[in-house]
Amino acid sequence: MLRWTITFIIIALIAGFLGFGGVAGASAGIAKILFFIFLVLFVLSLIKGLLRKA
Repeated sequence: MLRWTITFIIIALIAGFLGFGGVAGASAGIAKILFFIFLVLFVLSLIKGLLRKA
């Protein structure tokens, strides 16, 4: 999941540098969504791991 986020950030940066505003905006939006999904899954995984040890 984090790999996809990094991929879309790189696409957004390259598209923004080349002047493709729509593609850069869409890629940045997808990267944000994927990052927050990754963050939520990471926190849930940490909580599950802590509860399993207890």
